[in-house]
Amino acid sequence: MTDAMMRRTLGKSAIEVSALGLGCWAIGGPFSSQDVISGYGFVDDEESVRAIHRALELGVTLFDTADVYGCGHSERLLGQALGTHRHQVFIATKFGSQFDEATRTKTGDMEHPHTYVRQACEASLRRLQTDYIDLYQLHLGGYDLERALQVREILEQLVTEGKIRFYGWSTDDAERARLFAQGEHCLAIQTQLNLFDHHPEVLAVCQDYHLACINRGPLAMGLLSGKYTSREQVGPEDIRRSELTWNYFNSARFPELLTRLEQVRDILTADGRTLAQGALGWIWAFNKQCIPIPGFKTVQQVEENVAAMQYGPLSQHQMNQIEEILGRA
Repeated sequence: MTDAMMRRTLGKSAIEVSALGLGCWAIGGPFSSQDVISGYGFVDDEESVRAIHRALELGVTLFDTADVYGCGHSERLLGQALGTHRHQVFIATKFGSQFDEATRTKTGDMEHPHTYVRQACEASLRRLQTDYIDLYQLHLGGYDLERALQVREILEQLVTEGKIRFYGWSTDDAERARLFAQGEHCLAIQTQLNLFDHHPEVLAVCQDYHLACINRGPLAMGLLSGKYTSREQVGPEDIRRSELTWNYFNSARFPELLTRLEQVRDILTADGRTLAQGALGWIWAFNKQCIPIPGFKTVQQVEENVAAMQYGPLSQHQMNQIEEILGRA
């Protein structure tokens, strides 16, 4: 697989990034939201910085975070780690939450866009140690459409002022994606996509408007890494112990998904890939616009995920086999 084949042009721009980005939720560490732990457990900041540096060495040029991850900590850590490399990479971050950095507690969602968006942008710029954000994304997937139009107008102003280059929306709702897609400087929609879960209507919007499709949850919160056979392997300070409906580890979903994973394990790993690498290869084969952003906490995880680009997409034969086994052919 050549390096040229494993890069992606971001939507209607001429900007090229690595075909795999890195998601920075986990490195933010624990924080709470409505009494639910919202991080991925304990995190070693020094290891996180080493992992980001290793990603840079391996050619990763897209990093996705959010102001609320660790209540500011993920952005601060990413800004620190990138340092003088900042202009070599494409930084995507997200806004929409209100939080207390000192207590690491999410306190609510955006109420007054006209004051909030600009303040949130300035705060992210400071934490990221940069004077511009490449992609600024609304982080409230079901935000009111009328108010979202106001947000879009504010984002256009921030583009004019040079605070951000482009904007997007992290949402699984096609109507909301389409509203932002009609904005001049909308570049991407971020949507949940993995072997178990995708939103074809959102992908269609990306196709229609020539937008990049950034994929959160490409490894289903780590389930597709193959490292978990029991919920008990996840620590108490981890969102995966919650019963949130969208959590792949909740007690209602986990057993069935584990069974489905075992059914396709041999296909995903048939050509020497690890299970995680096979799951990433499935995404690249599923849609050529897609840019998965798996999370990480260690250098080893970064190396494994980035090495998936050496294998590239799964073959059409493998894709057909998987769809047949999962009853989706």
